[in-house]
Amino acid sequence: MLGQLKKERNALKRPTLHDVLQARRRIDSYIVRTPLHHYISLDKLLNTEVRVKHENHQLLGAFKVRGGINLVSQLSDDERARGVATASSGNHGQSIAYAARLFGARATIAVPEGANVGKVESMRNLGANVIFHGPDFDTARNYVERLAKEEGYRYIHAVNEPQLIAGVGTYGLEIMEDLPDVDVIIVPVGGGSGACGTCIAAKGVNPNVQVIGVQSAQAQAAYLSWKQGTIVESPMRSQAEGLATGMGYELTQPILRDMLDDFILVSDEEMNEAIVLHLEKTHNLTEHAGAASLAGALKIKDRLQGKKVVLVMSGGNVSLTHLRAALEQVGAAAA
Repeated sequence: MLGQLKKERNALKRPTLHDVLQARRRIDSYIVRTPLHHYISLDKLLNTEVRVKHENHQLLGAFKVRGGINLVSQLSDDERARGVATASSGNHGQSIAYAARLFGARATIAVPEGANVGKVESMRNLGANVIFHGPDFDTARNYVERLAKEEGYRYIHAVNEPQLIAGVGTYGLEIMEDLPDVDVIIVPVGGGSGACGTCIAAKGVNPNVQVIGVQSAQAQAAYLSWKQGTIVESPMRSQAEGLATGMGYELTQPILRDMLDDFILVSDEEMNEAIVLHLEKTHNLTEHAGAASLAGALKIKDRLQGKKVVLVMSGGNVSLTHLRAALEQVGAAAA
């Protein structure tokens, strides 16, 4: 029992800048160093100096692959032989499927019914066994956690894994190297691994950098947990797959409360508008979570004046259905 308790405490050990630096050495040969592009059109839109961190250009089209590789590369031979299991709304599942294929492990991934078809196809193409279960991420997560215990798989929590946070934090290091005098980084928040990694990496280099999180107003669990200082469950009604969690998490919330400078909510409609703005201004395709940073920046535009701002475009894996709906919404508003 004491051994198990110690293992659980270690599993939730807060990652550090040292862990992020170690992760970069570990994953560097497997990932892309994504660009940090400056767009004059966004400068004019927000009336300040703006750059976009293009994690949509990452392998598999999203930042999550950094964490998946970092974690799976450190599994023991026994864990790899037993196989891994996780739950995902899409990008995390792709990252684990890819990393499992790299390092010789079988992957079982539970996804919600109605999950993004393209992301599911990608997981299967990478060799994962994909199981549809329940209407949302948290239902799928509860199911696969039980399945992992029954089958002996190494269960990989989508959020409560220090190695995931350390891995995704590597894009924060890249931001600080490419723009050392950045003032504000705006990052989407679902479960919080990306925002935590950004805080740890960016503030570890320069404590004065502001990191601002953005979540969907239709999926407020992380935001409410951050505001109230305790783990909160909240209805999940957002179409933003990368932000679609129904509760806060034990590992990420203390980090966010300690390090996140502000946390704002945007509507799904505002993210739709940001998707179309990115198409027009940056000629990049982004999913809702990836567009959340621009939607958030527009909401606090006045506060950003005179600052150097980085928007994290966390992923570009938007479904055709969601892209069509965004274009139709903006087109109808302009008519």
